[in-house]
Formats: sequence, C-alpha cells, structure tokens
Amino acid sequence: MAHEAHRRAELVFTLFDANGNGVLEGEDFDLMTERILAVADGSPETDRRALADSLRRYWEVLLGALDANGDGVISPEEFRGFVLNPERFGATVSAFADALATLGDPDGDGLVERPRFLALMTAIGFEKPNIAALFDAFGPDAGDRVAVTTWADGIRDYYSPEKAGIPGDHLVPASA
Repeated sequence: MAHEAHRRAELVFTLFDANGNGVLEGEDFDLMTERILAVADGSPETDRRALADSLRRYWEVLLGALDANGDGVISPEEFRGFVLNPERFGATVSAFADALATLGDPDGDGLVERPRFLALMTAIGFEKPNIAALFDAFGPDAGDRVAVTTWADGIRDYYSPEKAGIPGDHLVPASA
C-alpha cells in the first residue's frame, strides 16, 4: 500500500470521527449526514436520501467488517489497514461517491460548481485550502465547474490503496 494511501486512511478516520471522541460509532455518521445535508440546499429529496442512505450503509459495513471485539465502536487500531480494501469496501465507497457527487449537482446538469463543492467538502471536515487544491486538480472548466463523474471517480481513487499522486492526495495536509 502506498504511503499516500496510509495518510488518506488516517485522515478518513479523523473525519469519520465527527464527534471527536476517538472512535467511530453510528452517531458519527449521523452527525456527518446532518452536516452535509445542512449545506445541500436545493438538492432533490431523492439525492439527499441517497446520501443519507449511503452513509448509513457505510457505517453498517464498517461495523460488520471491522468491529473485531464486538463493542459497537471502531477503534483506530481496528480501522487501520482495513478500510482501503476494494474487495471489502469498494461497493460501499462507490455508492457514497456517487451520492455525494450527485448532491453537488442540484440542477442536474452534470457539473459541480466550486462554491457547492467547497461547502460539501467543508461540511465533511476537510480543510479549505486542501479542498481548493483538490478542485483545481480536477481541472475545472471555464465556468469553474467539474463533472460529477470526475468528482465521484476522484472519491473512488482516494480509497484505492494502490493509487498515489492522485488529486485526492491534496486533501491530506502536508507533513510538518
């Protein structure tokens, strides 16, 4: 697994731990859903529901696959090394990627505008300079938009352990 993938996985754990208590639990995914949907104004209800369903399913899959001791939470140790496993989590990641990217396109034109992208990614917990760098790495068009498919594919790449030097690496803060 590439060094970049390890750093991406560490960041994912931190972001998923939405309440900041050091473990992942169902409440974290509820909080993340609330934060994302709070900035997804104007999105069709079906798209909002798809995002909520994808995050609920994400939690269920993580819990079923990673809760080694059956305590109902996922520790950093249980999470490390397993989440970047396409065979176990590929379908779950793909559903989330499609739901989030679609939520970024409330008018259904197949494009996500920078302000909407920034709002959604900030709601997840990424840092604004890193979000801006990612958006730029996606190669926005003259209208400062990226394709929904570009974003969804970028999310899938982020969770691919064999990938390095991808746009998603911009989300990981530089080491001090």
